Amino acid sequence: MGPVTAAVLQLVALIGALALCYIPFGNYMAKVYSSDQHWRVEKWIYKGIGANPDTEMRWPAYLRGVLAFSLVGVLFLYLLQRLQGILPGSLGFSSVNPAQSFNTAVSFVTNTNWQSYYGEQTMGHVVQTAGLAVQNFVSAAVGIAVAVALVRGFARARTGEIGNFWADLVRGVIRILVPFAALAAVVLVACGAIQNFSGIHEVGQFMGGSQQWNGGAVASQEAIKELGTNGGGYFNANSAHPFENPTPFTNLFEIFLILIIPFALTRTFGVMVGSVKQGYAILATMFTIWLGFVALMMWTEFAHHGAALQAAGGAYEGKEVRFGVGSSSIFAVSTTLTSTGAVDSFHSSFTGLGGGITMLSMMLGEIAPGGTGSGLYGILIMAIIAVFIAGLMVGRTPEYLGKKIGAREIELSAIYILITPALALVFTAASMALPTPPHSMLNPGAHGFSEVLYAFTSAANNNGSAFAGLNANTDWYNTMTGLAMLFGRFLPMVFVLALAGSLAEQKPVPATAGTLRTEKPLFTGLLVGAILIITGLTYFPALALGPLAEGLAS
Repeated sequence: MGPVTAAVLQLVALIGALALCYIPFGNYMAKVYSSDQHWRVEKWIYKGIGANPDTEMRWPAYLRGVLAFSLVGVLFLYLLQRLQGILPGSLGFSSVNPAQSFNTAVSFVTNTNWQSYYGEQTMGHVVQTAGLAVQNFVSAAVGIAVAVALVRGFARARTGEIGNFWADLVRGVIRILVPFAALAAVVLVACGAIQNFSGIHEVGQFMGGSQQWNGGAVASQEAIKELGTNGGGYFNANSAHPFENPTPFTNLFEIFLILIIPFALTRTFGVMVGSVKQGYAILATMFTIWLGFVALMMWTEFAHHGAALQAAGGAYEGKEVRFGVGSSSIFAVSTTLTSTGAVDSFHSSFTGLGGGITMLSMMLGEIAPGGTGSGLYGILIMAIIAVFIAGLMVGRTPEYLGKKIGAREIELSAIYILITPALALVFTAASMALPTPPHSMLNPGAHGFSEVLYAFTSAANNNGSAFAGLNANTDWYNTMTGLAMLFGRFLPMVFVLALAGSLAEQKPVPATAGTLRTEKPLFTGLLVGAILIITGLTYFPALALGPLAEGLAS
């Protein structure tokens, strides 16, 4: 069997597994967020934090809950790293320096999981499990909660109430993320991923020296790392490391974990707004972009430009031979089209155009299918923009799901889609213009520029993957990427929740003969076109200086 055929069969198996789980999992999540019953363990948590889960919130109160909870998470994780040197289970590692502690705390709380350090040489067991792994659960739950709040804005009428943040947060963790991550961890352990709290071991003699490996609760962190589209690895090699991702099966299983919640949330959306066809339209948009990018990535990496690539059968540099070019291509697209950022190969070693595809995937806003929650609310914002464009074409007031899209809704949506590009491009420009930051680039020219552009695109989009050629462990990059992650996570949420409140206050508008049918393939095509055109107009000049220039020169 040739490598291309094997890659296609893996892709078909992955799509089949996602299709089997789509309806039951999507329906289950809709039931979770629509239920008025509380589990006993949830009641204990509400009592402990002093929250009343039955109190409905307007969007400012919901936003205050999101920000307050996240701020506490940043402070706790920062202090945990600064105190690591005196904590048990630190494996002898010293406390993390202030700039890197800030960067890492912000990174994991914002669901970015950008890592400017070697995990196996920096973080002990307590920080990994009590700090980083906990944030993998709750940061994902925050994203889903915000998405559900926006869905309620479409589903409700004549009320400004969009749910209760504390109830949404707790249910997301207790009823969805914990049980499914536990099941996934068992699968990973059964397939060879490690799960222990062992210390540091010296392994063999290599090139006149020895290698040191430390154990850890890797399988459990790997499961939620992928399921919650977090991406931060226990080891520096991330999902290319055999302790995290030992076999081709686990590699495909981890891709499945990355995609299942973002795709299934479209079913949740359809059920909650009372029209599963609307969910299918959003799903079709996500799937079209994802599948198109996977096919394009495979083509660029199997293209065989040059004698070395022809002899190898593809662009194997930076890729694990356990997985091959095809599986690595699927993983790279899936991890950058979501807010995951985990890697089973190194994107800096992809072909020039292949590296550009990973960047473009993030630049789309990670909405195909996107992160846990963030993908759904991101593509719903784009749907509002697409409806507005259609309304301009026919001279009609735009409507979506029975809600009029007026000036306030368009203003909020427009600001939302401008925030992330502004952050990525401004921080990249500053890093290239100042005298010191360019010294962190490993490569000169177009590829070096791509390293910096990739870093800030990844940070602002809360992805967390890197081009691996940039030394980001400096005060400048730790601070600037930290700010990009903070603003890139929470500023968009402000406008999403404000939009949810505005929509919930409206009176439903009955459909007429002139209403745009947003459940039809025509709208799906319009939405795909709007996403690609808006992204292209925003980022094309920067892409032309980096990956496009490199790809055309090779």
